[in-house]
Amino acid sequence: MAFRGYGANASVGAAARTLSLSGEHGALWLALGLAGAAADPSHRTIWLRGTALTAGAHLTSIGIKRIVRRLRPRLPGLEPLVRTTGRHSFPSSHASSSAAAAVLALALGPPAAVAATVLATAMCTSRLVLGVHYPTDVAAGAVLGAATARIGARWMRAAAPAKGGGHD
Repeated sequence: MAFRGYGANASVGAAARTLSLSGEHGALWLALGLAGAAADPSHRTIWLRGTALTAGAHLTSIGIKRIVRRLRPRLPGLEPLVRTTGRHSFPSSHASSSAAAAVLALALGPPAAVAATVLATAMCTSRLVLGVHYPTDVAAGAVLGAATARIGARWMRAAAPAKGGGHD
């Protein structure tokens, strides 16, 4: 749990808490998806389908978490730096929704994909810095989210506007 030690730095801990809180229940990704749909009418359906798939990845991780029931880590001398909504940690739902959003952002082009990947990586890392997940929780959540996104990517891309512009 080497990452947890970085949380002792006040700015790192504060940034990790902010990311973590914004990612509760996939809220950051859902808000970005809905804002994208509102701001980008030519790709509205892509944004909405991507948002639905991101929510699906999050819900799937919650279902798996209820089956596996792995308790969150307890590190001697290092309390978690944030409260969690549940006691179970595997897989990380923050990582699931974040990885799904990053993979789905590929359909929107390089600027969106790069921004989503950087933000998703920071979100996943924040869960380790805060001491509320094992690395395997985050890795499994990221794999689950990426797999969910890949399964639904064709459905999302089917909403792409025809070459030459147009709105959907």
